[in-house]
Amino acid sequence: MSVKEGYFRSLSKLSRELAATDDQNEMLNLIVSAAVETLKARAAVIFLRDEDSEDFINNAAAAQVGLSEKYIHAGAAHAIKISPQLLKDGYMYFRDATTDKRLLNHKAKKAEGIGSILSVPIMDKGRMLGILSLYTKDIRKFTKDEIDFLSILAEHGGFAIENANLIRKLRNHSQIFLNLAASLSSSLDVKNILQAMTKDLVKALQIKAASVRLLDEEKRTVEMVASFGLSEKYLNKGPVVADKNIARALKGETIAIKNVSDDPGIQYKKEKKEEGIVSMLYVPIKSKDNIIGVLNVYSSWSREFTEDEIMLVTALAYQGGLAIDNACKYLVIQDDIKDLKENIWGHKSWF
Repeated sequence: MSVKEGYFRSLSKLSRELAATDDQNEMLNLIVSAAVETLKARAAVIFLRDEDSEDFINNAAAAQVGLSEKYIHAGAAHAIKISPQLLKDGYMYFRDATTDKRLLNHKAKKAEGIGSILSVPIMDKGRMLGILSLYTKDIRKFTKDEIDFLSILAEHGGFAIENANLIRKLRNHSQIFLNLAASLSSSLDVKNILQAMTKDLVKALQIKAASVRLLDEEKRTVEMVASFGLSEKYLNKGPVVADKNIARALKGETIAIKNVSDDPGIQYKKEKKEEGIVSMLYVPIKSKDNIIGVLNVYSSWSREFTEDEIMLVTALAYQGGLAIDNACKYLVIQDDIKDLKENIWGHKSWF
């Protein structure tokens, strides 16, 4: 069997195995195992970026095979350092891992019996999701076919991560609406419903914070009624006037701000910087045909909110408006019942 035929069979087997699971950890472990087995290496490791911050999560590998528990990885800072070169060249080759100045922990690598290292980026839609590294026992020069094969495995890793993220998001989104439906059917306490909604939204989108502000028409301000993830200091910064971006949202416009410090429609820029707010999303809240407030989403890093994320926040804003509308109707009914009872009691002689 030729080398290329071996690569083909390995990729075919991996594709079948990946199709049989939706667990991200299992998928990544299948990929590092395929790398070691097919390329006859000592070990393989995958490091992932944090989806929110775009930094590498920590010093721990997301998946690895072949390394001892005592081996110390170079860590997140080193992964960030080599990322630009990986993106530029498509791979990085370290001939002697125990002496190469671009690497750290030379003694640990020597003690572990590591000779050479080959690293490739894990990409999806032009975005770097992580790094796949292959470790050999002896000093070794990799062929173009070997580099290409490891890059294909990294592509599979990108697909696996994105598929797992998609499934996780769908489940989280479904859970949000399930929780909200349960709240709407069991309670008329609007503040509690909106508070729970902001908390679920933060967890689902993995963002810094979310808040609900309702319009006070007399004061022409928007008053905070629910929030999750914001500090007391920020919440007490002062009144938020219903103008600029808020005014646009109150007219029915959804506004996504990538960098709040550069946007002329942002109020309290200094306070937002101190709070660690970088990007924001404004979505109007409707009750019947009237816009009564704004659902805000806050990110601690610069991001462009996706169409799916905006649709989710918009749907939740609609549900929040529905909760407020239901509560108002209940209060009206309660007043009508009270008036009816008083009227009946005043004419009890009728019975």
